Amino acid sequence: MLRMEKPQDVVAPPADAVPAATPVEAPRIAPDTVGDVTARDAVICVRGANVHYGDKHALINVSLDVARNEVIALIGPSGCGKSTFLRCLNRMNDTIESARVTGDFRLDGQDMYARDTDVVMLRARVGMVFQKPNPFPKSIYENVAYGARIHGLAANRAELDDIVYGSLERAGLIDEVKDRLDDPGTGLSGGQQQRLCIARTIAVNPEVILMDEPCSALDPIATARIEDLIDELSEKYAIAIVTHSMQQAARVSSRTAYFHLGRIIEVGPTDKIFTNPSHKLTEDYVTGRFG
Repeated sequence: MLRMEKPQDVVAPPADAVPAATPVEAPRIAPDTVGDVTARDAVICVRGANVHYGDKHALINVSLDVARNEVIALIGPSGCGKSTFLRCLNRMNDTIESARVTGDFRLDGQDMYARDTDVVMLRARVGMVFQKPNPFPKSIYENVAYGARIHGLAANRAELDDIVYGSLERAGLIDEVKDRLDDPGTGLSGGQQQRLCIARTIAVNPEVILMDEPCSALDPIATARIEDLIDELSEKYAIAIVTHSMQQAARVSSRTAYFHLGRIIEVGPTDKIFTNPSHKLTEDYVTGRFG
């Protein structure tokens, strides 16, 4: 089970104890990050995030906001902390026994790692789309209906139908599957399966969609459809996407954060990151000198 340590969780001293010289402070933004990690109308705010997997310090003092109606791309070499950061945002690291997370994580101002946080509800509000499509071994209809059922979002079959059809439509899949909703979701093509997983995610009305290399297993045509879908979904959701494709990051995102060895080196508007980066490490990566 993941151990969550928070800087503010300190034991109160006895009444007659000598007061500490300095109060406990909230985690500060890393001074070595170039650019503004904050965002207007942020739905997720992270400050001073650190993640250890056993003795490995995988994420080091990371601070970043994810804003509503925005796509932020997380780029960097393999093993630099991008996916680790993404997994912190809906507590997927809870499933890793050796993981230890510290820092301040807020969703709409609420502590995402508070003891009384309902993790199931958190993951409904912060949905995740993985690198490899993972439809349930159920029909296309039941794949999308599953979340709405367990969260009690539909009072009857008509309301459930509206959720399923609406989600498939927003995922750009309804025209391709409307006549075979009872067929297994696993029988769809790779690109269709990924859009089915996106439909399943948005069926529970999330605020944030996390995408961990959602197109890496897809062909160029399927990738283009997913990218078009990301652009459409950004009108309603906050989206954070991990990608190794510089071209994809440039196409789909408005902000980009560059990770290197567990830290955010630079964050800023995507066009600036790719055409006029401020940090030498960022420049070397986006120009292909390493990574």
